[in-house]
Amino acid sequence: MRELLLELEQAVQQQKPVCYTCLVETRGSTPQKPGAAMLIYRDGSQAGTLGGGCVEAEVKRRALRMFEADAPEIMTFQLDSDYGWDDGLICGGRMKVLVDPIRSEADLEYYKSMLQLLDGDQGCTEAVVINPETAAGGSETDRYLIDAESNIVAWRGQPEPPSQLWDGLKPIKNRPRPYVNGGIAYLTFLQTCQLVIVGCGHIGQKVAALASDVGFEIIAVDDRQEYCNSERFPDAKQLIVGSFDTVLSDLTVNKDTFIIIVTRGHNHDEEALGHLAQTEARYIGMIGSKRKVKLIFEDLLRTGTPRAALADVHAPLGFDIGSQTVPEIALSIVAELVAYRNLDTIPASYQRPSLVEEIKTPDQVG
Repeated sequence: MRELLLELEQAVQQQKPVCYTCLVETRGSTPQKPGAAMLIYRDGSQAGTLGGGCVEAEVKRRALRMFEADAPEIMTFQLDSDYGWDDGLICGGRMKVLVDPIRSEADLEYYKSMLQLLDGDQGCTEAVVINPETAAGGSETDRYLIDAESNIVAWRGQPEPPSQLWDGLKPIKNRPRPYVNGGIAYLTFLQTCQLVIVGCGHIGQKVAALASDVGFEIIAVDDRQEYCNSERFPDAKQLIVGSFDTVLSDLTVNKDTFIIIVTRGHNHDEEALGHLAQTEARYIGMIGSKRKVKLIFEDLLRTGTPRAALADVHAPLGFDIGSQTVPEIALSIVAELVAYRNLDTIPASYQRPSLVEEIKTPDQVG
């Protein structure tokens, strides 16, 4: 989407007439899902896709008539035999597409705000009125950009949103998919979460591949160049090689960072957790048996790590799904990461008390 908005901005600056089109609602089987967007130029060329040649051809045909229109429009397309003539695409679903002709810098202001929110990568929601009868007080095509703190930062149409907008809004931190509620389509732009993988052995490598596929931004850390490299971690945004003591002391961690500790041994796991347990990371997990985890917790308690910090560590790491092989272990870990990212908690059936609760302090033993 970011690249499409940059191209839209360039087209307006070059005084090149363009229509912004966006899929706002689908029902049944469709080639794309809500949020898909496409630019259409007066000469019939395009950027982006709405997913399917026959659909795009019909959207273009109707959008080309709108370059002189005074207002956006929402068009409905029924994917039946009427639209299957050129490539056999007969999905049987329905699509609603917003078509917005952009001609001036004033028209562009809303999209500049959208680009700014996406560049900030905190997650945001675009609310589009698609049924004014249900969304009382709103007009069709009214649009509102809502940041991660549920503030409206820009609008296109009426400045005052219908009251139903707030009733249907889901927190973006819970990573909802696009949805419709009360005559309003909510198009969600989710934040990219950073996953730091400390330990680049077989499990770390497999976790990186799976986690990248589900939207995590990978940072791989190890003290061995032969393990921490672009050949083994082709999707990693960053590769950090060096002693764990040095690189973890300098690692930037924020409240949106996920961390897993999967090094090759007990001592390295303990060293890594000692550096990371008191950071503001959203999630820290460590692999290992219950016995190993308790031994590491005992050592760190003796050296001053607060019990509360260790209680927040997810260890042993991963859902208990009877994993035996490396791919199964990686799958159990990524499942836990996704659950915590999307739900902000561990599902009740997988919750377990922290092993730090089983460790008695000297005064408790006495």
